Amino acid sequence: MKPNWLSFIIGSFSGALLAILFTAIVSVLFMRPLTQLILGAFIKRIMKDRYPENIWEMVTAITRTPPTSVVENSLRAESGKVIERPFGSPRKFLHFDGLIFSPAQLAILPAPDDAPVDTKITIGPQAKRPLTLDIPIMLGAWGYGIGVSEKLKIAAAKATSAVGTASNTGEGPLLPEDREISKYLIMQYSSGPWTADPEKLRQADAIEIHIGQGASAAAASRIPPEFLQGRAREMVNVKPGEDLVIPSRHKEINKPTDLKRLVKKLRTITDGVPIGVKICASANLEADLEVCIHAGVDFISIDGGQAGTKGGPPILEDDFGLPTIYALSRAVQYLRRRGVKQKISLLIGGGFSNPGQCMKALALGADGVYLGTAPLWAMTHEQVTKAIPWEPPTQLAFYPGTLADELDEDLAATHLENFFNSYIEEIKVAIRAMGKTSLLELSETDLVALDEITSKVTKVRLAYDPYQVPSMEEVKARKTWMSKWFTN
Repeated sequence: MKPNWLSFIIGSFSGALLAILFTAIVSVLFMRPLTQLILGAFIKRIMKDRYPENIWEMVTAITRTPPTSVVENSLRAESGKVIERPFGSPRKFLHFDGLIFSPAQLAILPAPDDAPVDTKITIGPQAKRPLTLDIPIMLGAWGYGIGVSEKLKIAAAKATSAVGTASNTGEGPLLPEDREISKYLIMQYSSGPWTADPEKLRQADAIEIHIGQGASAAAASRIPPEFLQGRAREMVNVKPGEDLVIPSRHKEINKPTDLKRLVKKLRTITDGVPIGVKICASANLEADLEVCIHAGVDFISIDGGQAGTKGGPPILEDDFGLPTIYALSRAVQYLRRRGVKQKISLLIGGGFSNPGQCMKALALGADGVYLGTAPLWAMTHEQVTKAIPWEPPTQLAFYPGTLADELDEDLAATHLENFFNSYIEEIKVAIRAMGKTSLLELSETDLVALDEITSKVTKVRLAYDPYQVPSMEEVKARKTWMSKWFTN
C-alpha cells in the first residue's frame, strides 16, 4: 500500500508541476500579443480622439489642478458643507532647510563624544513655580474626545513621563488618567466651559490660554454628536444630539486688556504655575505679542502655518497664518527689542518632522518645540497595518475612529518613548559636533543661511556673502590671536 500511495503523491505533484509549466508557457506565448493588442488600441484612441472624448484630458486636468484639489472639490460637491482635512496643509512653506549648522573642527574643537549634554529647559523662569523639563521637545496639544482617543492619550502620558517632557490637554476635557500618569501636564484653558473648573486647573504644571492655533486660526470649532459619544460627551456636559461648539472667543476677553485680568486670575487659582497663551502666527504678530507682554504672561506658544490638527477647513490651513520660521524669527526679534526674551519663554510648533529642524528652532531662539503630527505617526508605527489599506491610520488614533479600540496603548507608548529618545540623542550628537555641551549655548551664530530669503527672514548670515569677508584688520587680529594660541 505504501508504494502505491507514494507513487500517487509523486504522480499528482508531477502533474501539478507540468500544469503550472504549461500555463506559464501559454501565458508567455499569448499574453504578450494580447497586451500589445490592448495597449495598441488604447494608444490609438489617445492619439486619435479629440480632447472632449479623450481619456488623456484627465492627465492634463490633474496636471493643471492638483489631485488634492480634485478630491477635496469632489468632497465639497458631495456634502455641500465645510470639509475638514487632518494634519494641516500640504502646501510647501519656507521652512528650516535653508539653514545649516557650522561644525567645530580646529579653531573650535568638537566636544568629546562621551561629554554629557544638558538638554533641560525651563518654562516661565519668572513664575513662582517654573516648569523645568528634561528635554526641549514637547508633545503638542492633543484634545481628548474632541481629537484623540482615550487609549492614545494614556499612551502619550506614559511616554512623555518616561522621557521627562510635558503632555498637553489641548482644548478637550481633562482625562483623569492623563493627570495621574503624566509627570508634567500643560493644561489648556480654552473658550469651552469644561476647562474653567478651578479644581482641575490646580492640577496643572502650567496653564496655556488657547487663543488661536496654526491650522484653524482663532475660528470656532463644531463637532457633530455622531463624532462625540460616550465618556467624552459626558465630560464636556453636552446633551445627546447636540453639537459641541468651541467658541472663537473667550467670554472673559472682550478687549485686549482683558487678557491681563485672566492671567492674574489663573495665577491666583494655580498658586503661581507658569501662565501662557497659545496663538497662531498672524501678520499682526508683534501687536499680539505686545498684548501678551502687557498681560504679564510667563510663556508664549506660537503655532506656525504648517501646524496640524484633527481636522480643519482647508482655507484656514492653506491661506491663513505665517510660516513657522517667519513667526519664530519675528517673535524672537520683537521680544529681544522689548527686553523680555529672558523673562518670557517662547515655545514654537508647526511642521517639525526631524531633530535638525527642532534644533535650528532652538538655535534661533525658541525655548521649546511642540511636535504633534510626527509623534502620532510614531505611535501608530507598525500598528497602521491594522488599518491600511482599507482605512486611514487616523481611525486608530482619533476618538470616533472605527479602530480606536484596537490600538495597543503599551506598544504605542514604547514607540513614542523611543521616538523622543532618538530625537534627543541626535540633538546631543549635533551639540557635541559644534564643540558645546548644553542647549543654552546654542544661538543663531551657530547657523549660516544658504539663500537670501532665509537670511533676511532669520537675520542669519549667508554661508558666503562677499560683504561678510573679513577686513584686513580682522585678518591681522586673527593672525595675532592664532600666533598666541599656537605659542601657548
